[in-house]
Amino acid sequence: MESDEYFDTRPEGSKIGAWVSPQSQVIPSRVFLESLYTNTENKFKGESMPRPTNWGGFRLAPNLFEFWQGRLNRLHDRIQYSKTDNYWAIERLAP
Repeated sequence: MESDEYFDTRPEGSKIGAWVSPQSQVIPSRVFLESLYTNTENKFKGESMPRPTNWGGFRLAPNLFEFWQGRLNRLHDRIQYSKTDNYWAIERLAP
């Protein structure tokens, strides 16, 4: 699985962080988080650390991006990047 392969390339500290962080949840303190980190570090010491089941992601392969920045009088900056045959064309679009 691609997520497993990518997880294996991460530094050990990042792997431990993935195991211990109850991401986006309220935690009581920094000490709480550091305690989880130390306990998990000890648990996997000398072992290969597997990927947590809740850890993964999505691979995006876009072929078009547009960046927009608002300006006065609606004369906004719009820059488009479009990919064709591994080449990115950069073009300015009218607002």
